[in-house]
Amino acid sequence: MKNAYRIPVVLLSVLSLLFALAAYAAEEAPAGPGPRAHYKRMYDPKTVETVSGEVVQVKKIQHRRGNGYGVHLMLKTEKEEIPVSLGPSWYLDKQDVKIAQNDKIEVKGSRVTLRGGKPILLAAEVKKGTALLKLRDENGVPAWSRGKAQ
Repeated sequence: MKNAYRIPVVLLSVLSLLFALAAYAAEEAPAGPGPRAHYKRMYDPKTVETVSGEVVQVKKIQHRRGNGYGVHLMLKTEKEEIPVSLGPSWYLDKQDVKIAQNDKIEVKGSRVTLRGGKPILLAAEVKKGTALLKLRDENGVPAWSRGKAQ
């Protein structure tokens, strides 16, 4: 009689675990193609500009849900210091072009305003000397969301 209760309890436990995992996966899944899809939605081709300056700081910022890091930098131009979002560290680590503090670079990207009124440049291309780091297409679709980790 004891075994008769054990099987349904085990089955119910396994099913509960599967439903919990499915709910967690659905919550973690980003909207749209690829990770950090909200940046794709923020990218506005009408606000694309090109700025040049010196990299003051490069930092990795952990994603809110703790699944990886995004690479951001602070760029000092003649007019301002503006934060620039490059992309996920796993993607940038695979690229030939490396961006470091004190580098002189040119960034083409979409200037958007975050909550709180803070501007940020979502980089589409970064030129360092003659090297070009391509991060997004003209519509703002990230290269890493198309499986182009080179």
